[in-house]
Amino acid sequence: LNGHPTERLPNTLNVSFGGILAYELLEQIGKRVAASAGAACHSGGASVSAALQAMRVPPEWALGAVRFSTGRMTTLEEVAETVCHIAAAVEKMRKVRRTNERNPPHRE
Repeated sequence: LNGHPTERLPNTLNVSFGGILAYELLEQIGKRVAASAGAACHSGGASVSAALQAMRVPPEWALGAVRFSTGRMTTLEEVAETVCHIAAAVEKMRKVRRTNERNPPHRE
């Protein structure tokens, strides 16, 4: 969780996924979930937003920061479905990463 645990907007969540790059996670979830990388004032690229830097989020975590927002019409069912999509994508990405770390490409 990036930011204060209770002093925050009720409809916005910024969370980091360790060992995951936010833009790769967003590619993985595709159009199933509306989310963005970094802070609201940051767009594009794989750089650390000024907001996350100001909060002293370590760069390795800040690069995995994703922002989720809900609207007036968002249902609890949609939130639960989103959590499932995100969890599955993160687990898949971490599994691929672990496999790649155990089996690095052979170079001649």
